[in-house]
Amino acid sequence: MIIVLRPDSTEEQIQHIEDRIRELGFKPHLSRGEIRTIIGVIGDENKLQAEPLSAIPGVEQVLAILKPFKLASREFHAHDTVVKVGNLRIGGGSLAMIAGPCAIESAEILDTIAGQVKKAGANLLRGGAFKPRTSPYSFQGLGEEGLKILRAVGDKHGMPVVTEIMDPRQVDLVARYADMFQIGARNMQNFDLLKEVGQARKPVLMKRGMSATVKDMLMSAEYILSEGNDQVVLCERGIRSFEDSTRNMLDLSAVPNVKGQSHLPIIVDPSHATGRPDLIPAMARAAVAAGADGVHVEVHSCPEKALSDGPQALLPHQYHALMVDLKRLADAVGKTIA
Repeated sequence: MIIVLRPDSTEEQIQHIEDRIRELGFKPHLSRGEIRTIIGVIGDENKLQAEPLSAIPGVEQVLAILKPFKLASREFHAHDTVVKVGNLRIGGGSLAMIAGPCAIESAEILDTIAGQVKKAGANLLRGGAFKPRTSPYSFQGLGEEGLKILRAVGDKHGMPVVTEIMDPRQVDLVARYADMFQIGARNMQNFDLLKEVGQARKPVLMKRGMSATVKDMLMSAEYILSEGNDQVVLCERGIRSFEDSTRNMLDLSAVPNVKGQSHLPIIVDPSHATGRPDLIPAMARAAVAAGADGVHVEVHSCPEKALSDGPQALLPHQYHALMVDLKRLADAVGKTIA
């Protein structure tokens, strides 16, 4: 439910409205716009139908939102949200070109890859320090040492950095080094983790779960938003299906689907979606054409020696060729790659 306030409503009236919402057992979320101020009421709005909220002084209109996600909805926030990661803007016509290896293996390897993707036009460096792997015997990441390497390399090349966080206990540690948290597909419904990163007030890149619907993804984003963090970028990275010629099935319809329902930016990860370097360029181009706010691509200088997901990584020269195409496509659709 959204409460639209009168233009002349006072601070005392606003405070009274928020207090009344809390008395009823709901959570108010104040949003001040250039023209109007609104209050989102978080909770089961069916229980509020009998309450005469429109009679409270300072209230102009009460609007029901039937979607279960309130803060992520277009009804709550009509204009596209622009997420800022350092000097980078994601959304509102600005595209995020996220690139780097799956895992941080060494300072030398990451430095080489970062220099190559930056030259090609990437504007956000990625690399995993904590790796959620199917097998407990696979490489699990370098931990804090990896975070230190990521921070140093990002600073050297003038790129903000994003890395995956797996546990609420890692929030403070990762926040010291990274500019943006990444919530992986396996953790999209780790609600305790979502609450923690919501309270951290640092930009969040949240990937769609392997079996999650678009509604599921938006509900998970709602957890982060409800904690006061509106800097959330969604990521379509493929979902499980019966098709076995690709790693997952890329759902490009999720891009316009999300944009019709939500104000949050959404990017596409064709690397995890297809698992095949020969398909990544076409899917990356299709993502931008579909309206995505960026593309997330894994790049490695020597995929055959990569400690994680080498078979799905592009070589630096392949990424450079892809970026040439994406820059042209961005111009064609009226977007920019900063």
